[in-house]
Amino acid sequence: MAAVAALQLGLRAAGLGRVQRRKWKLNLIAELESRVLAEPVPLPADPMELKNLEYRPVKVRGCFDHSKELYMMPRTMVDPVREAREGGLISSSTQSGAYVVTPFHCTDLGVTILVNRGFVPRKKVNPETRQKGQIEGEVDLIGMVRLTETRQPFVPENNPERNHWHYRDLEAMARITGAEPIFIDANFQSTVPGGPIGGQTRVTLRNEHLQYIVTWYGLSAATSYLWFKKFLRGTPGV
Repeated sequence: MAAVAALQLGLRAAGLGRVQRRKWKLNLIAELESRVLAEPVPLPADPMELKNLEYRPVKVRGCFDHSKELYMMPRTMVDPVREAREGGLISSSTQSGAYVVTPFHCTDLGVTILVNRGFVPRKKVNPETRQKGQIEGEVDLIGMVRLTETRQPFVPENNPERNHWHYRDLEAMARITGAEPIFIDANFQSTVPGGPIGGQTRVTLRNEHLQYIVTWYGLSAATSYLWFKKFLRGTPGV
């Protein structure tokens, strides 16, 4: 009986923990949604302000330096509509390619930042194959602020010599290109014919905590029922 009681307490504690985590995650999802859907603001002149602006749309004006492209690869293309429908469960596309990250000189701020222009298939990684999409002159851009990443387990090291970047190491990328360690994902509207496909920001969070709550409390209820049958009613065969 003590073991059954301990099991019930454990299951109920797990269920309560899931309730609390679900509340936390719902708040996080709401915060992300409010950031992503917010009106674009001018890119702050102070890089320190960016630490609190991840996923916030910002607007910039300037020129690309296509001679210093970086390639984050391998990557698959994000389809925003499918991404929202499937909650980030699977990749939006099975086609492998790269994100093209290009230095962008902001004429109003006088600084150069890094812009993820978007996805290109593997056969289009070489810029010679997509000259039509290499934007010249001043342009206005809107993109989402992204912060630097720490390499996760099983993710390969970046290889600057081969220009293969597996994760966003903004300090290293800035050293290679001469830009500031400021990074934005250009939105889908930045896409031009022959160029990378913008809007490659995955921000969807899957909320499975309700399912887990039902599971844990369901197990607790089932345990209580079996305990009742065996010890209180003396039902044989249990």
